[in-house]
Amino acid sequence: MSTNNNNNAVNESLNFLEEIIEADLASGKFDRILTRFPPEPNGYLHIGHAKSICLNFGLALKYGGKTNLRFDDTNPVTEETEYVDGIIDDVRWLGFEPAQILYASDYFGQLYEWAKVLIEKGKAYVDFSTPEEVAEQKGTPTTPGVPNQYRDTTPEENLALFERMKNGEFPDGHCTLRAKIDLASPNMHMRDPYLYRIKHAHHHRTGDDWCIYPMYDWAHGQSDSIEQITHSICTLEFIPHRELYDWCIRELGVFPSKQYEFARLSLSYTVTSKRKLKQLVEEGHVSSWDDPRMPTISAFRRRGYTPESIREFANRIGVAKRDNVIEMSLLEFCIREDLNKKALRRFAVLHPLKVVITNYPEGKIEWLETENNPEDPTTGTRELAFSRELYIEQDDFMENPPPKYFRLSPGGMVRLKSAFIIRCESVEKDDAGNVTAVHCTYVPESRSGQDSSGLKVQGVIHWLSVAHAQKAEVRLYDRLFQVEDPAAEENFKATINPDSLKVIENARIEPALSKTEAGDKFQFTRLGYFCVDPDSKDGRPVFNRTVTLKDTWQKEVKKSG
Repeated sequence: MSTNNNNNAVNESLNFLEEIIEADLASGKFDRILTRFPPEPNGYLHIGHAKSICLNFGLALKYGGKTNLRFDDTNPVTEETEYVDGIIDDVRWLGFEPAQILYASDYFGQLYEWAKVLIEKGKAYVDFSTPEEVAEQKGTPTTPGVPNQYRDTTPEENLALFERMKNGEFPDGHCTLRAKIDLASPNMHMRDPYLYRIKHAHHHRTGDDWCIYPMYDWAHGQSDSIEQITHSICTLEFIPHRELYDWCIRELGVFPSKQYEFARLSLSYTVTSKRKLKQLVEEGHVSSWDDPRMPTISAFRRRGYTPESIREFANRIGVAKRDNVIEMSLLEFCIREDLNKKALRRFAVLHPLKVVITNYPEGKIEWLETENNPEDPTTGTRELAFSRELYIEQDDFMENPPPKYFRLSPGGMVRLKSAFIIRCESVEKDDAGNVTAVHCTYVPESRSGQDSSGLKVQGVIHWLSVAHAQKAEVRLYDRLFQVEDPAAEENFKATINPDSLKVIENARIEPALSKTEAGDKFQFTRLGYFCVDPDSKDGRPVFNRTVTLKDTWQKEVKKSG
């Protein structure tokens, strides 16, 4: 009985796609697994695509199979080589290597020949109706469609017309090739769907060889069949397309690839519609497709997310059959968990306030040891310069603090991390009454690791030596939208968060941070996780905030509620 219970536990841990694959392997239906990821090269991949990539490649890897990367390049008007290169980079950055990199355009010749097979069988015809006429003839979900005069053209005539389409004898939109299926079908996709349309446009791979291009529903299933894909995994919106997918394969008598559907990823506080993302870029709401506020994979990479964190996120949200919205906070949790283990700790002061240690000798410098990452002792330690004049964060001093304030205040004491305990004695102010400097004394016997002062303080703050600190630009990124589901709003752009980016021009950093490369990741002690941006220049590094140390957004939401 215990064995059965164990087996049940194993089965319960499988998602529905894994159950299908295991059943197919156990029954002998397939002896190997081949999946595919089929993006259109008309934009940059976003976090939803990342989930699909992890799913397709992950399933194949789990069962000893392989995954093809196949570009659905059937619309020459919107496709660019730039997007092809970007997509390949994104897949590899996520940690996956395609078995083959293929293109639907590789199969244009075969697809054309198969279209002729359908025509010869009386299952396809050339239609000269306008799009408006076709829409009217197809009927509605509750009323059947009506045939037009082109539907009963003979196969011989249709073959000749289709060849003329291919030879460029008709202008764009003049006619189409449609499948001849069932105008009374309850599935509107089965009411004589389009298979080919005319586009006199230059293709990024085939040049001007073709002026007719297959529709997605024609290219998709047949490309799967050519490659002998065993499990064609799509998102839920393709459920109505599955009947046509199966019909085409059945009529052609080709390898029976099978389509399965899962819920697409919807992430809170963002949009993933390519049309909406394009608006954000073209209208200047963001700087580029890889602006760190965007949900594109390249933007997450630039912001400082790791491939491991995104793969873990995809694993945690699992595979569902029903659409739902995933909280952004879960993705942020995954990157915090990953960077907490990996990121070196460094001191940075974003809004400097000068501290003068009045009882510390002028000109004296001490080098104090501090850890690089307490989560990973193998990273060792580094030394920081300590001197009479220091910088601390403005937020770490209050002249009139509330109860239970444990940072620096007049008469109060605080420990400088990895250094000494200091006491605030007085402050300097400008004419407007703003504090410009804090005068403190330090306790020489309180050096960290050698403390013999007997003093107990609750607050610990970070700091930098004024003489040794260097300047940097820091970009504080936050969520791009103020509402959980901006796509549901009448004007999604009206919900853009005006504070989604704050630029600090003259932050101060420790010297070790001035010698970095784009993509390097750090934890700024007490401030958050940051990544070096490609905009950095020698002597002028730029850091992007990846994520705060804690989920401060939820606290703000609760306050406003």
